[in-house]
Amino acid sequence: MFQPLILVSHHLCPYVQRAAILLAEKRVPSERRYVDLASPPDWFLAISPLRKVPVLLVDDRPIFESAVICEYLDETIGPRLHPADPLERARHRSWMEFGSAVLDNIWRFYTADDARTLRHHIDDLTDRMSQLESELGSGPYFAGAQFSIVDAVFGPIFRYFDVFDTVADFGVFRHTPKVRAWRQNLGERDSVRDAVDAHYPERLREFLLQRNSALAERMRRMQAVT
Repeated sequence: MFQPLILVSHHLCPYVQRAAILLAEKRVPSERRYVDLASPPDWFLAISPLRKVPVLLVDDRPIFESAVICEYLDETIGPRLHPADPLERARHRSWMEFGSAVLDNIWRFYTADDARTLRHHIDDLTDRMSQLESELGSGPYFAGAQFSIVDAVFGPIFRYFDVFDTVADFGVFRHTPKVRAWRQNLGERDSVRDAVDAHYPERLREFLLQRNSALAERMRRMQAVT
């Protein structure tokens, strides 16, 4: 493998963060190259058939889609973050897909047009967290003491709520103490914390405020009061 690897990125993308977390966990030298997805350069279009990030360049050969990138990194660079047992490994992959579904729920939440729809998606997210609660053990991570790719998937998910919580207490984690503890433990891990730069919260707030949504309206009301 040639070093450093190049991770083509966007500042807010949670899928990019998954790959960045794995690179950090495996202590792989890497370079981040950011692109504006609203006006992507030709070099990016040439390496990303789906016009999405992340893309990992390995010796100038592109790998795209975050799940594929994570699997490649785990297969080629130690330590392994997937379980050795095939059944348990398949279960982890299932919960990675569950994490992608949660990201869809989050998108519906912050794009909801009105308060009633917003409430509906809050309830959906609360139900998702209850499902997670039943899968977690004593922690500190998804599979106990061992950090896994499932943790790399959910670290960026929980990061959204660091900003959402400044808008209101939506109660998504109110009845899930294991999930709350997992969220806190992931937020304190270096690889998760450093997957974004220090300006991430401001960038996310600006992104949310640009939308014509119920959440953005609530945020604007807060700004008017302060």
